Amino acid sequence: MGAKNRFYTSSLVLIMAVLAGAQSFAINHSTRYRHRRTRFRHVVWNPVLKGSYDSMLRQNEEIDRLQLPRIADDQQLLELERTQELVPIPESGALRVSPAVHPDKRYARPWVVQFLGDMSKAYYSEFHVPMQVTSAVRTIEQQHKLRRSNHNAAPENGDNASSHLAGITVDLAKRGLTRTQHAWIESYLKNLRDQNLIEVAEERRQACFHVMISDRYTEWREANQTADKIALE
Repeated sequence: MGAKNRFYTSSLVLIMAVLAGAQSFAINHSTRYRHRRTRFRHVVWNPVLKGSYDSMLRQNEEIDRLQLPRIADDQQLLELERTQELVPIPESGALRVSPAVHPDKRYARPWVVQFLGDMSKAYYSEFHVPMQVTSAVRTIEQQHKLRRSNHNAAPENGDNASSHLAGITVDLAKRGLTRTQHAWIESYLKNLRDQNLIEVAEERRQACFHVMISDRYTEWREANQTADKIALE
């Protein structure tokens, strides 16, 4: 074989080796890429405090039992505030109300305010940061407007209407919570739910815990306070 032919043969072998190496790299790179993609999995939403249609029905049954009105508009809301059937939610070092809540919507039934005071004090004692309310009383008019932008919001009428309309429900913020804080809130609310004092749901699309408080909370609270006093004597 002449020198020229040997040169062409060597060049051909070199080119084939380069092509084979490039193909091997592409296959290996693609394989690694596909392998990395298989690590992503769908996470199932399964909260401890899961909401349900039945829970919404129970919330409305509680409103009917208490014979509370679903507040139609701002005029009716202001009248209930004037007669102190709805009372202000007081802010403190342990409890904050979101700036997004309009001043005339920072109201709730008296037993709801008791619940917020008790829970926020316990939360602050544990973590030294305040608990935040992101929503309280609403009107039918307000709920109707809300549903235009938030299709996940409860209806403003019917058997499963929003219990915010009667002033017995608040939303508690969960954005920014640590795992420990989140677990503490779950445990605290679950304990009250299991005693039929509240209805609660951890919302998925809104960063909050939706909590409806029964007026039975006041009696339960007073019984516990009495028991604590006796224990200290």
